[in-house]
Amino acid sequence: MSSTPVEIPAPRLPDRLTPGRFMIALLKMRPGMVVGASLFGAGWLVPAALVPLAIGRGVQAVADGDDSALWLWSMVVLGLGLLQTAGGTVLNFIAHGLWIHGAAGTQHAVAVHAARLGAGLRDAAGSGEVVAVTSSDTNTIGNAFEVLGRTVGSVIGFAVTAVALLTNSLLLGLVALIGVPLAVVAIGALLAPLQERKANQREQLTDVNALGSDIVSGLRILRGIGGERQFLGRFRAASQQVRQAGVQVGRSEALLAGAEVALAGLVIVAITWLGARLAIEGTISVGELVSFYGASAFLLIPVSVATEAAYQFTSAMVSAKKACSVLAIKPRLADPAEPVRLPAGPLELYDTATGLTIEAGKLTVIDAGAAAEALAERLARFTDSDQPVLAGGVPVDRVALAELRARVVYAHNQDIWFSGVLREQTEAPGPSGVDVSTALYTADAEDIVAALPNGLDERIGERGREVSGGQRQRLNLARALALNPDVLLLDEPTSAVDAHTEIRIAERVAKLRQGKTTVVLTQSPLWIPVAETHRVLERAKT
Repeated sequence: MSSTPVEIPAPRLPDRLTPGRFMIALLKMRPGMVVGASLFGAGWLVPAALVPLAIGRGVQAVADGDDSALWLWSMVVLGLGLLQTAGGTVLNFIAHGLWIHGAAGTQHAVAVHAARLGAGLRDAAGSGEVVAVTSSDTNTIGNAFEVLGRTVGSVIGFAVTAVALLTNSLLLGLVALIGVPLAVVAIGALLAPLQERKANQREQLTDVNALGSDIVSGLRILRGIGGERQFLGRFRAASQQVRQAGVQVGRSEALLAGAEVALAGLVIVAITWLGARLAIEGTISVGELVSFYGASAFLLIPVSVATEAAYQFTSAMVSAKKACSVLAIKPRLADPAEPVRLPAGPLELYDTATGLTIEAGKLTVIDAGAAAEALAERLARFTDSDQPVLAGGVPVDRVALAELRARVVYAHNQDIWFSGVLREQTEAPGPSGVDVSTALYTADAEDIVAALPNGLDERIGERGREVSGGQRQRLNLARALALNPDVLLLDEPTSAVDAHTEIRIAERVAKLRQGKTTVVLTQSPLWIPVAETHRVLERAKT
């Protein structure tokens, strides 16, 4: 069996994004599943709607003493039961597939957009918001997709039952045809407060997720200053607010469930009572009375499914609205309409804001002081400026971001590590990269890997908490060197190591990067001996 992951295509989203359009865009990705769920939803409930009618005919055959008719209708009931079983089995399979598609499609759309936004996401949306969208909200949207087939089947099943009742008794048919929709409408009136309470619960959950994320990120600092108790109290208070919001949602759901039984029950009682009166009067036969009673009991299913669907769709609209709020965030950096390719080979960089020229194929050490990070972000186009940077004579804002990121790499000494195997996060993804062992040697990080129980195959936690700050900085440098880009920007790559280690790293980086454009933004004098060019930027120019 192949271990290659399956690529899930992102949905084509409309320019004017709304919750409804977002869910429709997801459904358009799987038209076959939508049609299949609708057909087999009907195949599940239409036989169930016809079973009471067939049983009624069988009962009438018993009353008439017609054995052949009894056997006939018994076989019809058996056949309908088999059809219902087959339809329900396939529907269940497709419905679960739709649930997976709705949940995974939402998660994939948000994840792809978040990756496209990059660092800009942090400024536009809180971490709790994104966590809630990619966890609980995906499940809610999946639930709405799962109930789709049963909803279509319920509508068709109700229509079949109503036609059968109208054919046998106009009065009973009208009671079913009018009473059941009225019951559903009355139940729908309870959905507005439920939706409001669900939205409130969703907001509270977002706040708790954000608070939890902040606490986990700053756990070491909290322990250092003795702030655990204070933040524990804040988390408890926020959790209680979520609990109270959940209780309010539960009350609305309980009222909805009670109304579902009560209102549908009133319709069934009315049909049964009227049917009994008509049987006593001789207007309908005993078999028809049984059919009416069975059909009335069947009507509980469409009402129940309609209530569930209304609840799931209401909840999904709340969740889809939150997903749309993330998807509506515009990237800080946009790809040019007509991208220009960068010239091949090492690139010269020219910063029009400061007049700084970085020669191609040389190691340049720059002392930019506090403006170092801003300079690096301009050079790598992590931010746009009225005075653009030229790479190989081409303005960087006219280069496709994918090409620019592959050719010009900006490595900050505080870059984040994800949870995963160290080798997968250190090795270069393409054949043009530097061998990982060479990159580790150059960054003087071999001892770090040797100390790990499984070496490069060790699984490290989020943010690389298993290693110290200095070790993490050397691993960051190794990861950047392994990419072997045409231009490498290093922001204080050795600020957390001792002087002897820094000298070794500087000499090895100069040797490894020979012939490629390398920029080291640092105030350390230990990089100056290996620099081919050294610049000190005046504060007035930064």
